[in-house]
Amino acid sequence: MSKEVVAKVKLEIVAGQASPAPPVGPSLAPHGVNLMDFVRQFNDRTKGMEEGTIVPVLVTVYKDRSFTFVLKTPPASFLLKKAAGIAKGSGAPNKEKVGQVTRKQIEDIARIKMPDLNTDDLQSAIKTIEGTAKNMGLEIVSE
Repeated sequence: MSKEVVAKVKLEIVAGQASPAPPVGPSLAPHGVNLMDFVRQFNDRTKGMEEGTIVPVLVTVYKDRSFTFVLKTPPASFLLKKAAGIAKGSGAPNKEKVGQVTRKQIEDIARIKMPDLNTDDLQSAIKTIEGTAKNMGLEIVSE
């Protein structure tokens, strides 16, 4: 018999650095989740990831105050900024280019993001990542 779901909460937390402070505490505390238990489990599951990596997480809270959570892949924008070596995207992406990424880097990012995208086709995933890159003001160059 399945447990009754009370809430589903989406958060973005830096890998290995979860704490009961915002955004974790204010998001989960109203549902009665044991914050220290969540923080401990999240940090244990993300300790092997690169420092500073943003990890989206979907927390499912049940009526008995227990919870489960699923880790997602880092946002495409985070991966693109890392690949291009920039701090942030362009405010005017059509006029002002802030960096470059290669087609190989875009393909690698698409492979990483495949489990979270709504496609099973690599070419569609690549086009999705290319669109994100263009909207960030990144130029796509051949090798």
